Amino acid sequence: MSESLDIIILTFNEERNIEACLQSAAQLKANIFVVDSGSADQTIAICQKYTSNIFHHPFENYALQRNWALGNLPLTGSWVLNLDADHRVTPELAAQLNGIFSEKVAPEINGFLISRRTMFINKWIRHGGHYPTYHANLFRRGFGMCEEKLYDQHFKVTGKTQVLKTDIIDVITDSLTSFINRHNHWATLEAQYQVEQQNAPALDDKGQLVHPRLFGNPMERRRYLKKRYEAFPLFVRPVIYFIIRYFFKLGFLDGTTGLVFHFLQGFWFRFLIDAKIYELRKEAKKQ
Repeated sequence: MSESLDIIILTFNEERNIEACLQSAAQLKANIFVVDSGSADQTIAICQKYTSNIFHHPFENYALQRNWALGNLPLTGSWVLNLDADHRVTPELAAQLNGIFSEKVAPEINGFLISRRTMFINKWIRHGGHYPTYHANLFRRGFGMCEEKLYDQHFKVTGKTQVLKTDIIDVITDSLTSFINRHNHWATLEAQYQVEQQNAPALDDKGQLVHPRLFGNPMERRRYLKKRYEAFPLFVRPVIYFIIRYFFKLGFLDGTTGLVFHFLQGFWFRFLIDAKIYELRKEAKKQ
């Protein structure tokens, strides 16, 4: 007896990205659901070529949008795959998932961890500890939810997960201007979150977030390392992180494009977060 699969894709003015995403998703034997948050371009028209399951919901933040979709769409599949418009299902992943779901999945498995293959200015970033990077995009319906964080959210799965060896392609930018604007926005959210965590450090204990564990699954291990990173002093930690990532983890092997990516994403972005934390702390002292 086979398993059934639903795919949820979030959109907002994604006419440049969405068709390639939908074409890749069509390789899977699945029902495709699109949740749009007010696109004013050709996004909806493109989606209508691939699915009639198009729903509209105002966007507050990524986590709330994801969890609204999981709780309110008329899903019928026993499994849910969560994609963004800039994701691409590789042929290898599609073949593997079609094979897995052609039979019953072991009942103790409630989720699959899939690595993202980051594409930056048409180059696959293979080094600097950036690949493989696993996410729990795929889980049994009712056994997964998105962390309620403003930035760097992961899907949290209840029960055992299994690591897959095939990838989702993540096309993270169409231009440096877009990359910088998005990361400036995300730096603001991450700075706010870290400052708030200083006053509410017990949030992890409520079970809302992926638990940081050094010897856990790849997501739990990465969350543990992030917590260790956050314990270092502001402005020192991005320097140390970039040195480790670019030199010790061989980020330099990604060439000139890799230098741009690792510097912007591995140093500038994190330095900007620290600067915004510094600014928030100074403003708090004035009150």
